[in-house]
Amino acid sequence: MTAYFITGTDTDVGKTVVASALLKHFTTQGKSTIGFKPISAGCDITPEGLRNTDALNLLQQSSLSPTYDEVNPYAFEPPIAPHIAAGEVGELMTVDALTKAYRRIQAYQSDITIVEGAGGWCLPINDREFLYQWVKREQLDVILVVGVKLGCLNHALLTQAFIHHQGLNIVGWVANLVSPTMSNIQDNINTLKQQLSSPLLATIPYLANPDADEVIIDFTL
Repeated sequence: MTAYFITGTDTDVGKTVVASALLKHFTTQGKSTIGFKPISAGCDITPEGLRNTDALNLLQQSSLSPTYDEVNPYAFEPPIAPHIAAGEVGELMTVDALTKAYRRIQAYQSDITIVEGAGGWCLPINDREFLYQWVKREQLDVILVVGVKLGCLNHALLTQAFIHHQGLNIVGWVANLVSPTMSNIQDNINTLKQQLSSPLLATIPYLANPDADEVIIDFTL
């Protein structure tokens, strides 16, 4: 069983598009796949309970059939920092609880598990713990989604440095062109290729309305 943790240089840089595309990529190779988004904020109220669009995309692209609550054990309605949203409803997220939720996903024994983070790398889950501490506990390989926009060089290099500081492995990165007006795009990508220690897995062109269900990415992974 192989698992990858998808993180980003910021929020809204395309983690779900990449995670969903990876699930499709491995499914077409004949592998069993499952998605896991342990934490989401910005959920819709439905008759079945709180539902997050990103988590639903992962569920749809998985070849196996976990329940929604297994895919997204922590779901909050307001689109705010998850630990703040959790505090507003009297819920406490912990690294131990994330591990228990992950064990339920592992019980499916999928060939590939794609875990999508929330926000960027340094996401607090309570007053003392961060999501990256759980990633470190599980020793997950990391795929970094770089939102290619002004400031991306600094964001990408800082994120890489912090991930390496945790002793974790970045297997590759994805360049997602999130800004239609950015100049010197290829120059920035070339700089990232020189400065980041892991290989470029794919480049996603600018999409005005990215639909994770429809995007097909040719990964080198």
